[in-house]
Amino acid sequence: MTRDEPSGAPNPQSAGHRPPPGDHSLYAATDLPRTRISDGLDGLIKAIGDTVSWLWVVLILVIVSNVTLRYAFGEGRVELEELQWHFYAVGFLVGLSYCMVFDSHVRVDIFHARFRLRTKAWVELFGILLFLAPFIYFILRYSVPFVERAYDIGEVSDAPGGLPMRWLIKAALPVAFVLLALSTLSRLLRVTALLFGLPRPRRPQSGDLTP
Repeated sequence: MTRDEPSGAPNPQSAGHRPPPGDHSLYAATDLPRTRISDGLDGLIKAIGDTVSWLWVVLILVIVSNVTLRYAFGEGRVELEELQWHFYAVGFLVGLSYCMVFDSHVRVDIFHARFRLRTKAWVELFGILLFLAPFIYFILRYSVPFVERAYDIGEVSDAPGGLPMRWLIKAALPVAFVLLALSTLSRLLRVTALLFGLPRPRRPQSGDLTP
């Protein structure tokens, strides 16, 4: 046990906490103990993120199709252009919660890497409670009426030949922030498990690969 680990808390590395595969040079994940609730939430977000990630393949196909139609046949399609930014928006928004689960966001903080684990956990705790949680609340507070208004007036694209039902793409905003709220709750539980032992940290199990 090191100075960074509270008495009785499992070592996060032995508990199966591993960073996602790939190059980690752009970020340094903060190892935190896992809990049963956080594992369930993380698994849900990961499953949704893995499914939504196929949108990037569809996005590439839409871009290639639109470019082919425009330059090979001289026929540009407005609906395909709008589909491009719709898919990009959904992928980016859902990626916020996925990024939170894997702690793979870039930290623009030259001091963070030098902090002890408990210090990092306190930074996470205050960052979540003072900044991230209020931000999520206000986005959800104002995005739901934003979607409702678009639905009530039957909002469509301003462009001729554009996509109908503009409320669908706007609905991606509150849905994505609900997912971000769940991933933030998971992160908060892992922080409190380290700092206060509540909820009780989960014991390591063989084959654990969930972050």
